[in-house]
Amino acid sequence: MRPGHVDLRRPDVPPRAVTVGALPQDLTLDLTRTAVVVVDLQNDFCHPDGWLASIGVDVSGAGAPVAPLLETLPPLRAAGAGVVWLNWGNRPDRANLPPGVRHVYDPDGESTGIGDALPNGSAVLTEGSWSARLVDGLVPAPEDVVVSKYRMSGFPDTPLDSVLRRMRVDTLLFAGVNTDQCVLATLTDAAGLGYDVVLVEDLCATTSPQFCTDATLYNVRQVFGFTTTSAQLRAALAAS
Repeated sequence: MRPGHVDLRRPDVPPRAVTVGALPQDLTLDLTRTAVVVVDLQNDFCHPDGWLASIGVDVSGAGAPVAPLLETLPPLRAAGAGVVWLNWGNRPDRANLPPGVRHVYDPDGESTGIGDALPNGSAVLTEGSWSARLVDGLVPAPEDVVVSKYRMSGFPDTPLDSVLRRMRVDTLLFAGVNTDQCVLATLTDAAGLGYDVVLVEDLCATTSPQFCTDATLYNVRQVFGFTTTSAQLRAALAAS
């Protein structure tokens, strides 16, 4: 850019092709047009002092993706893939939450719902609170992008789609919790918007029964996209 002239061309990035073992077929991806979307690995969903645990949900397995994520994200970044951290972080005044969404998380109107205080004083799923913070051990890199969401899916009423298109991303690798809820809802919307979607099985977890994961994997492979594992991703990166 200079006075009297603006160059609107985007810089060309040399492709970085990698072939990954996946289901129902192996995949070849351009990692420079790929981003990892990490969904809701935050205290309210994963920590024993968080919201889900406070209402009696067993969250003991929700943090399982943390260790493989810490092993997988650095080589993906080094290969040119982007990373987007997508956490539920609602407005403190809850002004953008319709009654139906508030009801789901506080069905009797007298329980601890979105924006209410936990025993530790944190406001449930509220942007800027401990509740919405990533679990210990996960720290965004300077080049990563952080987006707040307000529904099961990360696309409605958020800048997620704009961010991904600015990154010139075509393929999304999905990680986070819960596999069958917020991860699946975001993946489904992404597929509908034209992104190629890949669920990374061991980078996801859920507090739901096993049959929910089984159904999610079946549907992702059958009608939305593909599934792979972090070990398959790392092996592909090492081979390339």
